[in-house]
Order: sequence, then structure tokens, then C-alpha cells
Amino acid sequence: MAMSQTQVVTGTSPRAIAPAWHTAIVVLIMLGYSILGSRTGNLARAPAHGRVAGYVLAIIVESAAAGFVWYGVRRRGIRLSELVGGKWLRPIAVLRDFGIAVGFLLIATPVLSGLGYLLKAAPNQAVRNIYPQGPLEIIVYLLLVLTAGFCEELIFRGYLQRQFAALTHAAIGGIVLQGIVFGASHGYQGWKYMLIITVFGIMFGLLAHWRRSLRPGIIAHVLQDGVGGLLGRYLH
Repeated sequence: MAMSQTQVVTGTSPRAIAPAWHTAIVVLIMLGYSILGSRTGNLARAPAHGRVAGYVLAIIVESAAAGFVWYGVRRRGIRLSELVGGKWLRPIAVLRDFGIAVGFLLIATPVLSGLGYLLKAAPNQAVRNIYPQGPLEIIVYLLLVLTAGFCEELIFRGYLQRQFAALTHAAIGGIVLQGIVFGASHGYQGWKYMLIITVFGIMFGLLAHWRRSLRPGIIAHVLQDGVGGLLGRYLH
């Protein structure tokens, strides 16, 4: 029997939304991608073929992981729309979620900047290699940003957060554990940024739990990565 939309979105149902083996594979995929990225100096760069090839590779990996999540939840009769949650029936709903996303970033940015200051964190060469340099790279990079914004929110906040909440029988358990895996999946950025990203992931988890929807988080994720990437080449 399929779970109701409310049960899925709140993440408080005692029932898992996919088999345990499926969740283990999802986590291994994300951690394996992180380890490979840390050893190659970030997959998104793909030095031998330029950034565009690296961006395309990242798009494929992100999309494949999201597709595997869809396969897992489908086995329990759950639609992706149930994981995303929320509805945009009127333009005002879109503007509301956009405003929430901007407000979220206005709160999160000083928190993360303060943590970065305490850790004395600075972008390493792998991070700087992500920033697009030419028109073609910018176009493909923005496609990557859109893909990552949707797929990562679906994987971490839409899927893992619910799974871990079911495992721990507590919504906060799901929020914290998915944040840890989210941070660990960014190994190419170094341990300091992995810690910062873990906190960011937990904040995204709190946003998803509060709104019972991934929509504001997806918008915030796209804005953060898009603006950060386009401005990063000038700031670092």
C-alpha cells in the first residue's frame, strides 16, 4: 500500500519508503563519487577534456542517482511528486517559495561564513576548477546547477531524510544523518568545507521538514550554486 503524501513529506512515518539494501547502495554511490572526486581533484573539472566534459559527467551521475532513487521508492508505490511535496497551483505559490528560498540563503550565508571563518576555510584548487570560464562552459555549468539542485535535494532531503527518519524513528535523526552524508559526499572540497556543507545540509533538511516540500530548497540550491559559480571566478 502506498503511503500518503503527508506521511512521506513530513518524514515522521515509521515506515521506510524504500528497501534497506536500496538505501545502502544510494549512500555507497554518493560516498564513492566523493572519494573518487577527492582523489582526482574534482570530477567536475575533467582536465583531459575540459570543464564541459566534466560538467556533463556530473550531470549524468546526478541524474542516474536520482533515477535509482525513483526506482527504489516506486517499489513502495511512492511517486516522485510525493517526495518533492507542495504544489504550484498559482503564480503566488511560486513567488512564495522563491521568497522563502532567498530568505533561507540570507540566514544561512552568515552562519556558514562564520563557520568558515572559525575553521579558516578557503576554496582549494579543486573548488576553483569548477568555476566556468567561457560562454559554452557557463551554459553547461548552469545546466549542471539545475540538475544538481533538483537531484541532490531529491536524493538527500526527499529520500535519505525520510529513510533515516524511519530508521531512527525521529525526524531530527533523518535531518542530521542526511546532512552528514551530504557533507561527506563533497570530499573533493576538503574536510573543512565538508563540515560546512554538513551544516548547510542540515539547514536544508530543516527547511524541507518545515515546509513539507523540497521546492524552496531546490530554488535555494540552484541560486547558491549558480551565483556562487558565476561569481567565484572573480572572487577567488
